[in-house]
Amino acid sequence: MKSFIKTTLTPIAFALVLTGCAVGPDYQEPTVELSQAYLYANNQAIDNNPIWWESLGDPTLTKLVEDVQAQNIPIKVAAERIKMANSYKQMVDSLKVPTISVGGGYFNYQLSENDSLLGPVFGAQDALGVSLLDSQHDGGFLGASIAWEADIFGRLDRQSNAAMIRVEQAEIYQNGLYTLITADVISNYLQLRGAQERRELAQDNIADQRKTLELVEKVVRSGYGSELDLAQAQAALAATQSVIPQLEIAEQVHKHRLAVLLGEPLETLDARLDGSQALPQISGVIPVGMPSELLKRRADIRLAEREMAAINEEVAMSIANKYPKFFLTGAPGVTASDFDDLFSSDSFGWAGAVGVQWNVFDGGRSDALVEMNEARFDAAALNYQHVVDSAIKEVDTTLFAYGRSQDNQVQLDNAVDAARNAVSKAESLYKAGLIDYLSVLDAQRQKRMLQDRQVAARLQSAQATVAVHKAIGGNWVVSDVNAGESVDLAAIN
Repeated sequence: MKSFIKTTLTPIAFALVLTGCAVGPDYQEPTVELSQAYLYANNQAIDNNPIWWESLGDPTLTKLVEDVQAQNIPIKVAAERIKMANSYKQMVDSLKVPTISVGGGYFNYQLSENDSLLGPVFGAQDALGVSLLDSQHDGGFLGASIAWEADIFGRLDRQSNAAMIRVEQAEIYQNGLYTLITADVISNYLQLRGAQERRELAQDNIADQRKTLELVEKVVRSGYGSELDLAQAQAALAATQSVIPQLEIAEQVHKHRLAVLLGEPLETLDARLDGSQALPQISGVIPVGMPSELLKRRADIRLAEREMAAINEEVAMSIANKYPKFFLTGAPGVTASDFDDLFSSDSFGWAGAVGVQWNVFDGGRSDALVEMNEARFDAAALNYQHVVDSAIKEVDTTLFAYGRSQDNQVQLDNAVDAARNAVSKAESLYKAGLIDYLSVLDAQRQKRMLQDRQVAARLQSAQATVAVHKAIGGNWVVSDVNAGESVDLAAIN
């Protein structure tokens, strides 16, 4: 029995969990209750091959997919975003280790002998006759500055965790982009081949209708036909001829879209398409799987879940920001008036300090920041539930469309078979002298019309197949396309 899909997102409550001195809520992945099957899923075997388009047996399409995954510009941009996210994560992690800077140089200065405070000291001498203070000084120095924040309450750890989650989101986004771009290429390629096949059928139909028109004209000239028959033949021919420009427009539109997706000139694409070919036959089963698998297969669901995790870390970070910050600083170095003495033991000096900073009053700013991030988390949780619900409904919708398109294709296949039988019988009757050739041409016209509808039905079924595969998600990345740059997507399937 088919059952309806109901989703219930388990509420995630915030709680202050202390781990050592760390503060902030620990993240718990959302729990979603799903039915065991989709509403319109058929009981059939599961094809686990993620590179499903190879089953179409079209080498040109397979090569287009490989190339688009390797050279599509938005996919390259997504790869750069992963690099940026990794660099940001590295920058955040650097806050957890001491910052050390070194410096050195030469100094020279002269004090004013007329200074009201130090001026009288310049002329003074000690008991041995040595001047107590010279007005001019010079020398060199070399030293280091060390600063480190002790992350006692885990603020920096939380910030690092959030940065790591942003890296994961960038990777998930790239994987989702692979799916969208690949599905777009397959869809446009199928539309292109469908338009080409329909155009060839229309041209054959035009040739048959011209023969019909010539026969009608002869009959009219002989006085046995009517002007109505002639007008109907002319109208039928003109109607079929009007379809050709529309199909040519569709063919060019999909060629241009493919060229944009591939990032290459239209001339280059024309060369690889090898003229006109038939629409690939869709065969095999669709790897629908279980509804629960969507939680790991769909990029939008995984992005929504990771957004919750990232905001949870930001909540904890804003809570930890309310607690004291402890700093350790040090500045060892050497200073001497003579460079020869710069590295002697007597030239060494240092300074060190332990400090604490705590905003005991900020007008409620820290509390407001915590409340704002908690509200962001609640919004992210609601968005996650919405994304899951939408994904389930999208799969059910595409499965329904797929099933109906299959039924439509079966009916039209039967109609085309019947039309072929009609043409065969009409030809036999004509040879026997029982009917005129106009009846034969009319039967052929009916067959051509049904063949056109058959191609359109096959195209609709193919598009529905692409939509189902796109809706269920998964890893669509061709192996070794971006060797050295591709994302680890083992968790997708």
